[in-house]
Amino acid sequence: MPYLPILALIVLGVVVLVLTSVRVVRSLRRFRVASTLVGDRVGDGVGLLRARYAALGVALARRRPDQAREGEPRVPSVDRGRQEDNRA
Repeated sequence: MPYLPILALIVLGVVVLVLTSVRVVRSLRRFRVASTLVGDRVGDGVGLLRARYAALGVALARRRPDQAREGEPRVPSVDRGRQEDNRA
């Protein structure tokens, strides 16, 4: 009968190991759910920031004159409708 205390300790150790592993798995599951929620919210925020940045770029592009969009230089005399003759 000297093996009975050893078997009892082994069974007790296995029970403690199972209970501990169950608690750890539950904690990891809750952590995964929380990290998924945080990741989704951060991703949504980044998406909104990118959309706002793109909208700002479109708004700025619309404010520029047509000549600037085409790459033509702005010359004040041309903008006023006068043509100056600089030939001497």
